[in-house]
Amino acid sequence: MSSTINVRKDWDTYFMDIAYMVSTRSRCPRRHVGAVLVQGKKLLGTAYNGAPSGVPDCSEAGCMIAEQYELAVVDGVEQMVKKERCIRTIHAEQNLLLFTDRIDREGSTVYVTDQPCWTCANMLANSGVQEIIYHRAYPKDSDKVNWLMEQKGIAFRHMTGYVPPEQTAGITAP
Repeated sequence: MSSTINVRKDWDTYFMDIAYMVSTRSRCPRRHVGAVLVQGKKLLGTAYNGAPSGVPDCSEAGCMIAEQYELAVVDGVEQMVKKERCIRTIHAEQNLLLFTDRIDREGSTVYVTDQPCWTCANMLANSGVQEIIYHRAYPKDSDKVNWLMEQKGIAFRHMTGYVPPEQTAGITAP
């Protein structure tokens, strides 16, 4: 008779799994993002990306893409880089900050499926969190965001080797 031993997930995997499950609420056709706020081992809030409550979302009204250009150094050469962002959508990190209290964020950890963009990183840097853990990289803003987190003394970790829950397969962009 063989017995199966269930291996207990570590806390980072547990909370990132929850962030991915939260992302399933998103109706964004471009990317499903989820975020969770944790104090110690206590889950204090969840959020996902989407249009403001009561407003048609991207799946109903289409994405509102804004193009922005930014001077960046690529392989040692300055060049203009085009960025496209949907401005209909409130990012998961922004919603998390809107729907949680500052006192709960002081010294807390945010788990987010995707590395925060520059705007979200700025907001998180001023929110009281002490650590941000993400899974999928966001190369467009990566250098600036890493620099900001270092300046603010916020632990900023990329969960490499993490595999999202099977239930979220097919809803997340690579």
